[in-house]
Amino acid sequence: MNDASKFRSEVRQVLRERALETARQLVCTEGWGAVSMSRVAREVGISRPVLYKELGSKDSLAQAIIEREVDIFMAGIADTLTAYPADPVTGLTAASAYALRNAAENILIKAVLSGRQASDTVLLPVLVTEPGPVLIRALDALTDAVRRQYGLPAMNDANLRSMVEIVVRMTLSHMFQPLGTVEHAVEQIAAVIAGIFGRTLAPIIAV
Repeated sequence: MNDASKFRSEVRQVLRERALETARQLVCTEGWGAVSMSRVAREVGISRPVLYKELGSKDSLAQAIIEREVDIFMAGIADTLTAYPADPVTGLTAASAYALRNAAENILIKAVLSGRQASDTVLLPVLVTEPGPVLIRALDALTDAVRRQYGLPAMNDANLRSMVEIVVRMTLSHMFQPLGTVEHAVEQIAAVIAGIFGRTLAPIIAV
């Protein structure tokens, strides 16, 4: 890539980040119904055609906002695993606790969930029913993070992904449909992790 192409790519990335952050702030302060491509383009300082070219439709913008939020979450979760370099059971439990506690304080998630009964609930299905932006993205990222952090050469990719999927699904269930405190949710998740990972990994860890 020559210097001019690299510069254009960097400018596009900056504009994309500004657009996503602008849209995120609008959702947090005014709700998804207040977000329009025209308003985002105006506040970022670009034309609407440029914004459409970069992000597509408003539905695509919604997905991009959620994917960006998931990526930020997953970076924190990966960092959490590094605090337990030889203990994947405790590391995964801590990762779930990190996700739940941060979700409880996340302004975007609060803004979306508070609109359950309102008219501007477009972002809610993206969060809780469509598998791509959240479930699959989180599953891919956490599976890769666990493999990088712990190796686990005796566990094949399919088995590792299946086990991680259980952890991700439980965490998301507690995140979006909580019935009690975060501490109670972590206790439940910890019991499952110990059950499914503890028995499988015990001989691996011992070696």
